[in-house]
Amino acid sequence: MSSTQTEQSTPRHVAVVGGGPAGLAAALAAAEAGARVTLIESSLELGGQYWRHLPKERDGEGQAAMHHGWSTFLDLDRRVRSHARITLLSETSVWAVGLPALELLTGTSDAADRVRSTLEPDAVVVATGAHDRTLPFPGWDLPGVYTGGAAQAFAKSERIAVGDTVVVAGAGPFLLPVAASLAQVGSKVVEVVEANRIPRLASGWLPKPWQLAGAPGKVQELFGYVAGQLRHRIPYRVGEAVVEAHGEGRVERVTIMSVDAQWRPIAGSEREVACDAVCVTHGFTPRLEVAIAAGCALDDSRFVVIDESCATSTSDVYAAGEVTGIGGVDLSLAEGRVAGHCAAGGASSDPQISTAQRKRAIFGSFAARIEAAHGVRPGWQAWLRDDTIVCRCEEVTAGQLRRKAAATRSHSLRSQKLSTRAGLGICQARICGRSAEELIETVLGRGLDEGIVDRRPIQTPIRLAELAGTSEEQHPLTGRQHP
Repeated sequence: MSSTQTEQSTPRHVAVVGGGPAGLAAALAAAEAGARVTLIESSLELGGQYWRHLPKERDGEGQAAMHHGWSTFLDLDRRVRSHARITLLSETSVWAVGLPALELLTGTSDAADRVRSTLEPDAVVVATGAHDRTLPFPGWDLPGVYTGGAAQAFAKSERIAVGDTVVVAGAGPFLLPVAASLAQVGSKVVEVVEANRIPRLASGWLPKPWQLAGAPGKVQELFGYVAGQLRHRIPYRVGEAVVEAHGEGRVERVTIMSVDAQWRPIAGSEREVACDAVCVTHGFTPRLEVAIAAGCALDDSRFVVIDESCATSTSDVYAAGEVTGIGGVDLSLAEGRVAGHCAAGGASSDPQISTAQRKRAIFGSFAARIEAAHGVRPGWQAWLRDDTIVCRCEEVTAGQLRRKAAATRSHSLRSQKLSTRAGLGICQARICGRSAEELIETVLGRGLDEGIVDRRPIQTPIRLAELAGTSEEQHPLTGRQHP
């Protein structure tokens, strides 16, 4: 425990938002440093998107086979649930932030009887993670088109295959575990398609190979996926992309084309592949609602900026995990430990987190490598026809976005959203936002003003009755109820 913590008459209260790898590590580190911790998790179970697992009543053999580091999760889960200084609020979402207050909703998602309450911690650790980014293409709104994360969630948490014959496509190392999960639940993975070509993949992964030597577990994990691809005879093709899905009522086949270094389709390279499902993931986008509401600065790639203490630009707000960059579970665990310790009053140089700091240095390079090798390139916009839906909630097409941007020449994000309705649907631009922005910016030749689509005053959908505070129930743990 640092001298800062021991000098305090009462322990700091640290709120950790997110129960994935980074959040679990942060909660434990903060509690071990003497803080009182409230861990806020929107799901019923801990583990986040990485450790998506069967409910306890269905737990049995095969859990470890579907997850890397399953024993690590079991240890973290046990320690968090049994620690005297950690209070777990499961099925709880942060719906608004007004520092130092976090506004919470507790209860089953979409239920009418959720309890609204307020938490006022001394420090906050944002560990909200990231979700799949899927680029639009003609037919991507057909039943049978899934994100890679959704397909893997079905496989891990329900043992359900999203299709009998599946194409996995997009960009990034995540394509390999998606294919592996599908194969484990009985799907025939027809092929895995990576949009980036060999020169770009090599430019991202081959420089400074000694850095990879410091992470032998990552290399072993890669070999495991490659072995699985070979065992199941799954082709892995580079420099190609799914540019259209076809079918009557659901996916029946996809068109795959070769793409150049900028992801522009190469004429004459079309081929059709029969399948009843396609899983597409073009990297990840961070879940920024809480971080932005807290005033945290972002970098040019739209991740939260942190320092050696995992502190953000906002006082007493820390961040860890994939909200700060896509670097894998090892980086998330290391950042979580540093963030929790420092949020509790510790220093970044304390010996208790020296190992975590070394791991941050080792695994931190993976985020840069992934972006260099697999990051989205602007040529994807050439996949779209004018009638291709971009915003699925409001059924806004690429042609509508382009025409209205050209007609108005407005650089106001708010103006463009109001004139097109893109991003105003139930998902609040979580799926289409970045794609719509990039399409508009290409027409305008510059970036949009007034922030980004991730800026949402209401972080989680809330009923008007809940907002009015009509519930008379008292939340048992947070200690303050709205009238």
